[in-house]
Amino acid sequence: MHKIAAALMLTWSSLASAGVLNVEFKFTPYTGDLKEDHVQTVPGKAQLFINNALMAEQDVGKEMVPVLFDDREIAPSLWVPAASLGPVLRKGKNSIRIEFQPSDVKAPYHAQLSWASVMDQSTEEATSSGTIKSTNQSGEGMDAKQATGKVVFERDFVADFAADLPWHHDPPITALSDADKHQLAELVTARAGPFKPGFADIYRSLEGKEGIRVAEIKKAKCLDKAYAAGIRVAAPTFEQLDFVVTGGPEVLVQRKGGALYDLGGPDAFGRIKDDEMQMCAGVALSIAYPPHLAFVRTPAGAWEVVY
Repeated sequence: MHKIAAALMLTWSSLASAGVLNVEFKFTPYTGDLKEDHVQTVPGKAQLFINNALMAEQDVGKEMVPVLFDDREIAPSLWVPAASLGPVLRKGKNSIRIEFQPSDVKAPYHAQLSWASVMDQSTEEATSSGTIKSTNQSGEGMDAKQATGKVVFERDFVADFAADLPWHHDPPITALSDADKHQLAELVTARAGPFKPGFADIYRSLEGKEGIRVAEIKKAKCLDKAYAAGIRVAAPTFEQLDFVVTGGPEVLVQRKGGALYDLGGPDAFGRIKDDEMQMCAGVALSIAYPPHLAFVRTPAGAWEVVY
């Protein structure tokens, strides 16, 4: 008892001075029994919304995944480290929403969302067996549902580690005029223009992006190889665009039924014979031409891309 009390005191005192570096979310739709070593994921499509903005869509396949540790943690189908979300994340309160649509809308299944804060220092805590374990996580939690058809998980969380950007404090945009929509469409079209030899504007758009080394991309000339292989960037027509008001300062512009820019698909990249060049070009172009763009209105009344 004294050992457990001491461990709890140590955990509390450490957490009192620890800072949160990240909040991680893990989502898995599955069938099976968590008492077993494996469960089977449910095929379908998961959508991730942060602060009501659609950030990603991910296909979930049917596969056997392990159930780990004493707390029966499932290997995630969708893993969301909040610290990697970029400008969409606000300093302070945020919301996450995951919507999952199974391929078979009539088959029952289970779905699980778990979360934990990642701290900047480890703590020690007593387990139920009386042993002491070290961890850099706190605030763990889990929500589980049994579902047939679409399932939705929503949760608020605090991200004091996020950057506090000036536009985060702009008033929300509640409606768009036809003039607004046409201006946004023109900016979407203009962004496709810089994909031509020289790629100066592309390189500028990649500067400062996490994990991107622009000097190495330039040295490899993988964008030149992509262009030589016939890859081009096609913007959607005005009629193909969706303009989504998020309830915040940003407006999402996306293509109906697909990625915003047409890069030619896997077959086009297959014409780049070197695997490393394929990867280099694929990563660079996916960041320069994301599945959607978020715009905010500047104080001067113009629109600019924020993510």
